[in-house]
Amino acid sequence: MASAQSFALLFDRLGEPMITPKGEQNALFRLTEQHLGDNYQANGIELNNRFGDSASEEILLANMKNVPEFRKAKKLPHDADFSLFLPAHQEMADEVLDVLLGIPENELQQFLSTCVFTRVNLNPQLFNYCYSVALMHRRDTRNVPIQNLAETFPSKFMDSQVFGQARETAAISAQGVPRIPIIIPRDYTATDLDIEHRMAYFREDIGVNLHHWHWHLIYPFSANQLSIVAKDRRGELFYYMHSQIIARYNGERLNNSLARVKKFSNWNEPIPEAYFPKLDSLTTSRGWPPRQANMVWQDLNRPVDGLNITVNDMKRWRRNVEEAISTGLVRNRDGTTKPLDIDTLGNMIESSALSPNSELYGALHNNGHSFTAYMHDPTHRYLEQFGVMADESTTMRDPFFYRWHGFIDDLFQKFKESTHVRPYTRSELENPGVQISSVRVESGTGEMNTLNTFWMQSDVDLSRGLDFSERGPVYARFTHLNHRSFKYVIDVNNTGDARRATVRIFMAPKFDERNLPWILSDQRKMFIEMDRFVVPLNAGQNTITRQSTESSVTIPFEQSFRDLSAQSGNPRAENLASFNFCGCGWPQHMLVPKGTEAGAPYDLFVMLSNYDLDSVNNPDGSEMSCVEASSFCGLKDRLYPDRRSMGYPFDRPSSSVANIQDFILPNMSLVDVTIRLQNVTEQNPRNPQN
Repeated sequence: MASAQSFALLFDRLGEPMITPKGEQNALFRLTEQHLGDNYQANGIELNNRFGDSASEEILLANMKNVPEFRKAKKLPHDADFSLFLPAHQEMADEVLDVLLGIPENELQQFLSTCVFTRVNLNPQLFNYCYSVALMHRRDTRNVPIQNLAETFPSKFMDSQVFGQARETAAISAQGVPRIPIIIPRDYTATDLDIEHRMAYFREDIGVNLHHWHWHLIYPFSANQLSIVAKDRRGELFYYMHSQIIARYNGERLNNSLARVKKFSNWNEPIPEAYFPKLDSLTTSRGWPPRQANMVWQDLNRPVDGLNITVNDMKRWRRNVEEAISTGLVRNRDGTTKPLDIDTLGNMIESSALSPNSELYGALHNNGHSFTAYMHDPTHRYLEQFGVMADESTTMRDPFFYRWHGFIDDLFQKFKESTHVRPYTRSELENPGVQISSVRVESGTGEMNTLNTFWMQSDVDLSRGLDFSERGPVYARFTHLNHRSFKYVIDVNNTGDARRATVRIFMAPKFDERNLPWILSDQRKMFIEMDRFVVPLNAGQNTITRQSTESSVTIPFEQSFRDLSAQSGNPRAENLASFNFCGCGWPQHMLVPKGTEAGAPYDLFVMLSNYDLDSVNNPDGSEMSCVEASSFCGLKDRLYPDRRSMGYPFDRPSSSVANIQDFILPNMSLVDVTIRLQNVTEQNPRNPQN
């Protein structure tokens, strides 16, 4: 029978042929004539049998009842990169997903056999995406662990010089020499002559980029089976997750003596920011193309990618979206109108398959990525591949990502600030009978209300992505931001009966780039969500204690950089399902902003909101007490676990107060905290010991 391990092995070394053994245990898929690719039609079975002599296990494959044709998907060469932003690639992915999701859910053997055929015959990156989405959305395989992309395609995440050293390390280690980690330098894409390089620790963080890839894996914007796209409040979550990224990025810029990011709103002006990614694609054996300084958007005419779009097309779609925001009305495909809401606006701007009128509103977000990714070859004259902006696992590395999403977020903010979204009333903000008497942050340093950050070196195993090298781990050691663990202690007086409340914790820089206090209309966009959870309140005095590692925003370090080979067994294991869906959370090591060595002042905001107005009716009783990054990822097959607007209470401006101090009600608290960077580098205690 098909097992979780059998399915997991299909992620192993995607560049190697299926005739060879897979995994650390040398398991062999016993291929049939149906499963041979064009390269092995003559001798594939003989070679597969020969490898079987040394295999520790054989996995038998059923004959497929229906052999897929993949008329579109087969057009993507094996050595090409894959991007969902490209219409031609979207159609390929939709075709493959139709096949993989169309196999009845009680026919696991047929599904496994078809997946092997798909891997043999299709581009590795296209297969990896479609296979991951299928595993996650089929009820019979959704608990098969999805392989960490940094292990499957490590070249998307780290300096290309690593891989030559990795092959050498693997060869030497095969002779019994201890494996020494390959050091990835902190400054390998630029020097401090480029002021944007100050933000490289954020933009190029492996966990941050894995978060963005994983979120879009869970929330695809295109599929013929609409149920894959139509998840609860999907458009609003697209807005909120990216809005929080911009808030975090702007806060980090202030910590590095930089102004907030300038949104890209004039599409005729040159882009002064350059980016040289220093990445090589192990699939294409080419380097990712750089973007020179002061390049401009140009009309795209690349038939091979399904792109034929002008900058004027983008301007027309922008006007139509802005008209919908100003009027508060959306025009549907059939000419009818309906009131605009934030969920619809998110699906329009991205645009997902849920857009009410893709002809009228276009695909602003997606095409903005494509225009930027093809600035160096907009007409395919030089047969160049796209830049990092067109890949969801690399796009956050580029400084321009934040300028583009600054523009995208501004569209959402205009709607939130329009007359069609009313400010919160006092009754929507208060929680009668609940009074916060004190809030403090305690950390291991003993210094009250002080958060400490530092640099850490951690190892990631590259071996699953190093095709044709010796088996065994090959570690790359990278340096990333981290923070000392801490806890919140909240003292609350409940003058009413026992009840429940939702604790909402946000944080924002106390001063702007001019070192002046914020006006609330600006600071509200700087508040980053730190945690959100439900607590019971007894009558009288209550003390709430919450560890930083319990945050509903983040996933633990072990989940970002986990060893899947240690996980096996039943594909219905619940912990694996949680990772597959909620593993898209923000990395725990990036929960706290960097701060400064002198200490950066922040406002810590704590609110206990009325649970009766927060709760949703999930049939199994799920709520925000889960620990799987539900704030950014929602809950699998359930309603988003908070009835309030995402970002509440800062998602819309106040009509009555000008600063955060005057915003505070008895069920809220504002505390001064300091974030201090301890400019030291420590080894991760989880690193393998040589």
